[in-house]
Amino acid sequence: MLKIGLTGGIGSGKTTVAKIFELLNIPVYYADAASRRLYHTNKELAASLKKHFGNDIFLNDQLDRARLAGLVFNDPQKLDLLNSLVHPLTIKDAEAWMSKQTSPYLIKEAALIFESGSNSGLDYVIGVHTPQELRIERVINRDGLTKDEVLSRIKTQMDEEEKMKLCDFIIENNEHQLVLPQVLKLHDFFLM
Repeated sequence: MLKIGLTGGIGSGKTTVAKIFELLNIPVYYADAASRRLYHTNKELAASLKKHFGNDIFLNDQLDRARLAGLVFNDPQKLDLLNSLVHPLTIKDAEAWMSKQTSPYLIKEAALIFESGSNSGLDYVIGVHTPQELRIERVINRDGLTKDEVLSRIKTQMDEEEKMKLCDFIIENNEHQLVLPQVLKLHDFFLM
């Protein structure tokens, strides 16, 4: 079974592309959703988060993601610490999930595939490329963040152009090219 990574910067449309693969009956692992689940189900992770970021990042046993984001997206050391706590657990969780799949190929959707090193266990990586201004607009509309907040998050991620150079395939999601035919072409390729 082929293991395919799907990555792109914040607001690039990774999730939209992943949903198309799901419509084609391809299983998709969503790393961000998995990490949110692990925040609440992994007691060691929750304890580490409280130890390093304070007990007040949890309200009624629920992670206050906005509070945690406020702490880490303005402090590269804190962001690195958070990633060092979460990435190994998410990678292990993804590997367990992948071992249970039976389809011809699967998709692992993650913004930080290269940054986390999880690309080493994948056969191919698809990058979703979107111009930065469009990404900013999408995130402002989706999450209600300010432009400065979005730019702060973009700065924490690998440069989009550098990331795309590392990818084996690129889907252009720029509102000028249709995404569906690009996904279908890759789907046919992975089934060969």
